[in-house]
Amino acid sequence: MIRRRGLQLRHLLVRSFATSYTARVVRSDKDGRSLAIEVEPPSTLHDTRGYALPRRDLICRVSRILHAHSSTSDPLLELSDYLRTLTLTPTTYEVSEILKSLKTPQKALQFFKFASTSVPGYRHDCFTYNRILTILATFGHCRDLVIQVVDDMELSDVRGNISTINILIGIFGGGQELERCLALARKWNLRFNSYTYKCLLQVYLRSYEVENAFGVYEEIRRRGYKMDIIAYNMLLDALAKNEKVERAYKVFADMKRKHCEPDQYTFTILIRMAGNVGKSEDLLSLYNEMITRGCTPNLIAYNTMIQALGKNQMIDKLISLFSRMVEKNCHPNEFTYSVILHSLATAGQVSKLHEVVEVSKRYVNKSIHAYLVKTLSKLGHASEAHKLFCNMWNTQAEGDHDAYMSMLESLCSAEKTTEAMDLLSKIHEKGLSTDTIMYNTVFTTLGKLRQVSNIRSLYEQMKQAGPMPDIFTYNILISSFGKAGLVDEAFQIFEEMENNYCKPDIITYNSLINCLGKNGDIDEAHMRFMEMRERGLTPDVITYSTLIECFGKSNRVEMACQLFDEMLAEDCYPNIITYNILLNCLEKCGKIDEAFKRYEDMKQQGLTPDSITYAILERLQSGSHRAVKVCKKKPNTGWIVSPIS
Repeated sequence: MIRRRGLQLRHLLVRSFATSYTARVVRSDKDGRSLAIEVEPPSTLHDTRGYALPRRDLICRVSRILHAHSSTSDPLLELSDYLRTLTLTPTTYEVSEILKSLKTPQKALQFFKFASTSVPGYRHDCFTYNRILTILATFGHCRDLVIQVVDDMELSDVRGNISTINILIGIFGGGQELERCLALARKWNLRFNSYTYKCLLQVYLRSYEVENAFGVYEEIRRRGYKMDIIAYNMLLDALAKNEKVERAYKVFADMKRKHCEPDQYTFTILIRMAGNVGKSEDLLSLYNEMITRGCTPNLIAYNTMIQALGKNQMIDKLISLFSRMVEKNCHPNEFTYSVILHSLATAGQVSKLHEVVEVSKRYVNKSIHAYLVKTLSKLGHASEAHKLFCNMWNTQAEGDHDAYMSMLESLCSAEKTTEAMDLLSKIHEKGLSTDTIMYNTVFTTLGKLRQVSNIRSLYEQMKQAGPMPDIFTYNILISSFGKAGLVDEAFQIFEEMENNYCKPDIITYNSLINCLGKNGDIDEAHMRFMEMRERGLTPDVITYSTLIECFGKSNRVEMACQLFDEMLAEDCYPNIITYNILLNCLEKCGKIDEAFKRYEDMKQQGLTPDSITYAILERLQSGSHRAVKVCKKKPNTGWIVSPIS
């Protein structure tokens, strides 16, 4: 009984909002059991408050017309014909619903303009302007179209509301366009609401206008509006990055007074700020307050705190916090170890890294191990890198190519060639294959140290078990044997290179020419120079400088000068080393006037004399032709060019 009365009551409530319709019978069968009725809708439908209800059939029909794709008819022309059949002009609410149904800003704007110019008796109001602005804002990249709509709004003398201002602030952001928004608000005599201030605050913060943002914040406080945690964190982050420490603490205190509970991001922002400005006491108190308030630190919070402790040289507390982080099962990432490593290196306590690795060994995977080895090597801590590498070797079943490469480079930099060669021979034990870069790294160090026997041994190992030598391998070997005076072995490598279909390049010929010239075979060096040109390789400044020096040492000054002039004719411009070689050659042979002439040419070329140049000039002016040995490293090959000997 109760249920039946409830249904009757609900039926009465529903019926009270119903609309009365007039209908007439247009067709019936003979026995009157089937009827066809035509319903005539009332001229205007209203809701309970008296507002006209939108005509859904009108909205759907107009939307279908505008969405129709036809190459033979114009949708707007068809729409114009349809609207002429209506007895009533579409309302702004109906126009707004039609705009909302359109899928692209172009169609929406097209209909918006059509409604204002082609629908008799229709005029846009603030409601439809807000609708089109919202549509343009949603699709983005429509700033010019928005400006056109706002211009039209002002020309049509339509007064916007605070929603209009809020939409425009969200679209435009800062700059002159924001000033226009504020000017419109003053023109329309609008009062900002809480959302307007929030929009303004975000705009200023995104534009890095911290002073203006703080001014908006103070206005929010004066008016008694509330801010959410996101707005507070955005403001605190901006103040912290600009080191507005006192203001940040003021906002933080106000945040707690307004019963907006700080979260872990709030404390992370303040901890980072305290660490950057060296407020170590505040750093610890903020962290303790975060824990007291029940905020569980995440990885970002831990990393921030570790970084702040490192900046303030609080190494013991840093390691203690890291241990707590691991105990709480917060997985440290590569950034965590990077911060710790650089903090320890700055404090001169790199040895404590092994304690860090031991504490977190269940998290130290192959990638972390490799990163630490590489970074230690780059920072110059070769012995610590080697200890960690040994730890990696003993604990990781598979090796990491980059870590092994870094270890090789570190050993070679420390000239520990025996260890480097040993590592190279054992890499395959960890499932890795050696490559030419690894071998070339070790070959370079062996060549620099002139360890010829080790070069031979490693080269045989490479041919038997390693990768095929490449152009860099051959160039390093030719250069190394040449520096050791082993011309025959350098030639043997050159021939082997050609037999293996590895085409010599300019560096190969430079090394070979240098090898021949420095070992007294000038004519063969010159023949290789000619062969190089026949093969289509263009000699560079190093090629010419090497040959000029060789001819100069053999007292063949005319040939040296001829090569120098040929170099200029080929648009290969000599550098200061080339000029020093030639000047020294001319000075030794007593061609003083020629030497001064070449010196003037050098200055006209814009080259700055160095100490070697001035030493030669001093001897030229004093008439002393005593040879002085000054060594200069060649920039490309690492060979020693002796411009004065």
